[in-house]
Amino acid sequence: MSAVLGLDGCKAGWIGIVLSDDEVLGAVFGGTVDHVVAAAERFRPIAVIAIDIPIGIPEAGPRQADALARQMLPGKASSVFNTPIRAAIESATHAEANEVSQRLSGKGLSAQSYALGKKILEIDGYLARATVPVIEIHPEVAFAQMNGVPVPCSKKTWAGHERRRALLADQGIVVPSELGDAGAYAAVDDVLDAAAAAWIARLHLAGNTRSLPGPPEPMSHQGTGAIWVRDRA
Repeated sequence: MSAVLGLDGCKAGWIGIVLSDDEVLGAVFGGTVDHVVAAAERFRPIAVIAIDIPIGIPEAGPRQADALARQMLPGKASSVFNTPIRAAIESATHAEANEVSQRLSGKGLSAQSYALGKKILEIDGYLARATVPVIEIHPEVAFAQMNGVPVPCSKKTWAGHERRRALLADQGIVVPSELGDAGAYAAVDDVLDAAAAAWIARLHLAGNTRSLPGPPEPMSHQGTGAIWVRDRA
């Protein structure tokens, strides 16, 4: 029997939740995506990987996926940031990245987005050697779909943690309290975001997802750009 893997980045690397049907098989941690996927495969063969990181890097302007995800989060649209352009995140310094982004896209680039660029490029490189489908998700959109409306409390608060954990449990995804090394390295919201990604991965494996946009937007450098969500049809 196969399983799915939900991935989210954390300060020390990557946190993953391995899910098979309604059973959380465990959490995995790794300094690189290759390490965390290999750790997940020790549980069962992985059939789908869903990840909270942009897949499909724009060359000059905003992605359709980011704009459409914001439309699904009325009142919380700020939780979806525009994916930085490739030339910016490939720049050697944040100052250079900010200048490049301003020149090519008309908007500057925050230090946070520039730092995230390392993980975006890591996944971009991983796609060429991935042996299973790797899809992008946005956890706040996933939680909004579970909840019926966007979750009002920030994921950084106790109320936000508890609400998201309850929503996952309603979907049969009970995140255990003991997560081993993964629990020691990852923040609570990183774990819950990885679990939300695993939920979308499970739906994708069952053929119950759709892409934003549909079909996915072609990217000039590699592949397509899309955020995958539950298909309500």
